[in-house]
Amino acid sequence: MLPTLADVLGLPAVQRARPRVVVGSEHLGVTVRWVHIAEVTDLAHLLRGGELVLTTGIAMPDDPAALRRYVDDLASAGVSGIAVELGRKYHSELPGALLDAAQEAGVPVISLERETRFVEITEAVHVRVVNRQLEELRESERLHEVFTQLSVEGARPAQVLEEVAHLSGCPVVLENLAHQVLVCDLNGEEPGALLTSWESRSRAIRNGPRTVHDPATGWLVTMVGARGQDWGRLILICGASPAPRQTMLVERAATTLALGRLLERHQESLERQTHRTIIAGIIDRAYSDPEEALVRARAVGVPLTGRNLVGMVLRLREGGTGLAAQARLADSAEGVARACRELRLAALVGSVDDLRVGILLALPPREGLDDCVHRMADRVRERVGLGPVLAVGSQTDDIRQVRRSFLEARQVADVAVHQSDDRPFYRLPDLHLRGLLHLFRDDERLQTYVEREVGPLLAYDARHGTDLTAMLRCYLTSGRNKALAASTAHLSRPAFYERLRRISHVLQADLDSVETCLSLHVALLSLDSVRDRLTG
Repeated sequence: MLPTLADVLGLPAVQRARPRVVVGSEHLGVTVRWVHIAEVTDLAHLLRGGELVLTTGIAMPDDPAALRRYVDDLASAGVSGIAVELGRKYHSELPGALLDAAQEAGVPVISLERETRFVEITEAVHVRVVNRQLEELRESERLHEVFTQLSVEGARPAQVLEEVAHLSGCPVVLENLAHQVLVCDLNGEEPGALLTSWESRSRAIRNGPRTVHDPATGWLVTMVGARGQDWGRLILICGASPAPRQTMLVERAATTLALGRLLERHQESLERQTHRTIIAGIIDRAYSDPEEALVRARAVGVPLTGRNLVGMVLRLREGGTGLAAQARLADSAEGVARACRELRLAALVGSVDDLRVGILLALPPREGLDDCVHRMADRVRERVGLGPVLAVGSQTDDIRQVRRSFLEARQVADVAVHQSDDRPFYRLPDLHLRGLLHLFRDDERLQTYVEREVGPLLAYDARHGTDLTAMLRCYLTSGRNKALAASTAHLSRPAFYERLRRISHVLQADLDSVETCLSLHVALLSLDSVRDRLTG
């Protein structure tokens, strides 16, 4: 940062001249870009602004009107101040016409009461200015390296904002053009204080140049976008007087965010990422105060206070890795979000892992849950297709209970993905025996039961490369109807009967016994639940 006039007056070389501020003591915070020694009055056209003019006053006119023109010309050139050495022309005080004109123009005037070498003053100030310019250049290079590395690594917006908060020591917020918070790093500040009524406070700060500072709020605001299409604003809450380094920092971060947006292809939208972060915070209990989730959701345009809250999960039937799987999950999340917007349903929507999209539905108290979920399920099928399964957790009006609703919906989805009745959505009561077994899938006694009942058959298939377990499943799901099971398995009856005989031999079990078949069927359903625990 350039030195202020007060800084310059405190330099030893200036102090030796015994400076006294005669006019404009309230303007000593103005910055000094350079020192210009001039013994002529016609010099305004030589200046660029920010100079401290040093003079002995020897060439100043005696005419009051000419003195006023001299001061007015310097003021129009943007000088930081006028320092006049006493002794050559003015022995004890400066002329009133000069001081009155300077007072009106807001230009500080300093009298130097002892003779001094002007060159010492210019050297002292210029060294300070040049050193500061070198510091700013080094800082610019460091910021360039930091944000270039973030761009190369494909850093997410949250990582970029974390770096901005770390480098600035200030809270930073990324919002969309509707003034809804997309990502924020509050740098330890209280969310309720910073994010409450965010939209209305943000709208009060209008866009101007690319970067503007609002002294009333202390917000440093810069536009984010590229190719002539702005899509957000980056806001650094830095106080009444931002340093040039902070302006450089926020503009460099905005460029990194814009570049990252251009490079995004198979990733979630920024809105989905923001929603996902809030949902994950609720599920993982990341918020020390549950009210923080309410504040953050309200800041992104989804009010949760005074609403009936329902955790829902859309589960894909197949996962995967790579860009194609990411794109499939991202498209599913965007499809659900679009369905909610079309139905005017307030909801947070974001992926929670590689297989599932989390949905926090916030319904007005008078809105019927069943009707909303049916309409939403139908619209989601239109947008996403028939493959994924939609599961619905319990309804609550307490943000502290939303985690339980999400966990219930996840359990329901993991079981429902194996159902064949093709319901538009599932709840816990719809799952019957599968739901019960899924709840106990981590119990070692259930796992032991599976191994005891069907373990020998699984081992036989593994050793011989056969499909006897699948044939047993086909037989049991067909209600022990051998003809139907053979048809379903695309085998002739003799071939299917031979497989049943072999299964009976391997398991040492009577497949004509209802109780035995019931036990085997429960074991196979339990096997599905145990495998879901390992792969889900």
